[in-house]
Amino acid sequence: MKLILRPFSPISYHLLPQLRPVVGIRSYATHHSTTSSSSAAPKRRAVTPFNDNGFVPWRELSATEKASRATQQSFNFALVVLGVALTGGVAYFLYQDVFSPDSKTAYFNRAADRIKKDPQCLALLGESKKITAHGEETANKWRRARPIASTSQNDAQGNQHLVMHFYVEGPLNTGIVNVHLVKRVGRNDFEYKYFFVDIKGHQRIYLENADSQPFGSDPKKFKLFGISWK
Repeated sequence: MKLILRPFSPISYHLLPQLRPVVGIRSYATHHSTTSSSSAAPKRRAVTPFNDNGFVPWRELSATEKASRATQQSFNFALVVLGVALTGGVAYFLYQDVFSPDSKTAYFNRAADRIKKDPQCLALLGESKKITAHGEETANKWRRARPIASTSQNDAQGNQHLVMHFYVEGPLNTGIVNVHLVKRVGRNDFEYKYFFVDIKGHQRIYLENADSQPFGSDPKKFKLFGISWK
């Protein structure tokens, strides 16, 4: 039995030296790619009161950035408080001027309803459903939006006086309405001092006139909507 030894092929000796540079290049290339990706990592913007969106944790903020965030939050809180105050003010104004039983709008509506039910007013103004009431004449075509002329003040005795006048229009005529209400000290309800309608060319129509009552008289009254009616 013969043992035959075959020498390495010349090709193997030729390729072996070329393998080492290839491995070195690949290793170097991998190292270079890692370094470039770490150095190219994006840096976050500095937090200011104008660009802070709250995404950066508090612990990662510098002292200046913390002060900026505190300033922004204080400003936002102040805006919220201001908004709540304005909303409350508007709601209070609407209630006092429109929805409250003692508002001038409530008395205006009640007075207009009484005119639409009074026989003398209907005879001069026309059909009740066609009578309209509105405030001062303005360029606004929507009559309900016209302001009602009124004053509210207290006299020397502490009695509250509410005086207003407005206009009524019917298919037959137009008129001016004057109302004077008094809330005396210690009372919760307004009482009429006078309430009359002036229609041009006709005698004044009194719906309420306290001055015409005999001194010391106390006629029976009933209360409705916070007003003493006769």
